[in-house]
Amino acid sequence: MTRAGADGDRLPWWRLTAFASLGLPLAGGGLPLAMYVPAYYGQLIGLTVVGGVFMITRLWDMVSDSLIGVLSDRTRSRFGRRKPWIAAGGAIFAAATLAIFLPAGHPGALYLGGWLAAFYLGWSMMQIPYFAWSGELSARYHERSRVQTFVQTATAAGYVLVLTLPSLLDQGARPSPATNVHLMGMFTLLVLGPALALVLLSAGEPAAPATPREARPSIRQALAALARDRLMIRVLISDCAVTTAQTFRTSLFVFFVVSYLGLPKWGAALFLLQFVFGVFASPIWLRVGYRIGKSRAAVAGELTQVAINLGLLLAAPGALAWVLALTVAQGLAQGSGNLMLRAMVADIADKQRLESGQERTGLLFSVFSMSAKLGTAIGVGVAFPLVAWLGFRPGVINTPQALLGLKLVFALGPALSHLLSAALIMRFPLDERRHAAIRAALDRSPVGAVPIAAE
Repeated sequence: MTRAGADGDRLPWWRLTAFASLGLPLAGGGLPLAMYVPAYYGQLIGLTVVGGVFMITRLWDMVSDSLIGVLSDRTRSRFGRRKPWIAAGGAIFAAATLAIFLPAGHPGALYLGGWLAAFYLGWSMMQIPYFAWSGELSARYHERSRVQTFVQTATAAGYVLVLTLPSLLDQGARPSPATNVHLMGMFTLLVLGPALALVLLSAGEPAAPATPREARPSIRQALAALARDRLMIRVLISDCAVTTAQTFRTSLFVFFVVSYLGLPKWGAALFLLQFVFGVFASPIWLRVGYRIGKSRAAVAGELTQVAINLGLLLAAPGALAWVLALTVAQGLAQGSGNLMLRAMVADIADKQRLESGQERTGLLFSVFSMSAKLGTAIGVGVAFPLVAWLGFRPGVINTPQALLGLKLVFALGPALSHLLSAALIMRFPLDERRHAAIRAALDRSPVGAVPIAAE
């Protein structure tokens, strides 16, 4: 295999495409879980209960993330550190997807909470080692952004595929929420097996660092050291704000289009349109990052999203053309923050390895995953109760005041969150020049001289 860490080497596009394929089932399960599943279960057990269940399970899920990250860093097997976790997580993820998306009978809050906990566990066991592995495929500053671009593009493609069928059905006889949820679950299960096979066979893992057992810190010590890293804290809170904004938008999107705009046949189609353009977003922002650096590109993307979401305040019922334009713009700005922030975590992992002599890539990506999950918990846990408090009820005729409240939450929630994200990452000091110095020091250091890619 090509040594991705060598200067001047670029990973082959076909290998990165295979590696990125895991984004398809992660998107296929993740998007409906935020967009369709809460609305489906909300009609069964109530929006407030669903919001509480999602928040509690997400918070519980965060507790396990750091453990998975540390254990992934420490795993030693003939198959590598990351692959066993991804394979085992895939099995749990498949069982939970089947239970949540295709439930038998009339599930209640305990059923939803239990299977959500299993879903998030399987998700974490796949996602955290996968993202850590993606950060290890290359040691080069911009090549790391390129790796994340492939992953983000595959994820956007997964969004497009999982939304296509519901969008087509909306144009005919309007399907029930249960039908959409069932179809999306079946899509996720169909693509999961092939994606797991591709990612597990597409690339060799980095050689595990030879850290003496007695030199390995406990999880509490590792987290304490991480908490002292101000750069990582800024990235974590910024990513939490990004995910909060995305969850506000995703969880309320169908309600906004169907109830406020009065366009029931466009609910899935508009979201599909956003992700069609989102397929092109990552390559665009990769080029922006090449030109101005990762952190500046992240700031530019977040401020763009602020403007787009504020534009929703001008939307009136039935204003399809204006919302179409904003949807296209949202698609082209989609994931800009996620892309750059994830690539920046790998750079911070290099900095920490130089300073401590310890491999923490899995731990850092696990905490990064925790910040995203906290953002999801905040988004669903605040958006649903807030619109309910303002008088909005799904599936009924709402008052103009309730619909106005829905629009304000849908527009201002994401705008304020994206603004916070941009403020946190502005003037980030770990740029390309400083990272090059860190990599040079790692190459000279006996402690830091860890192979970046397997042969």
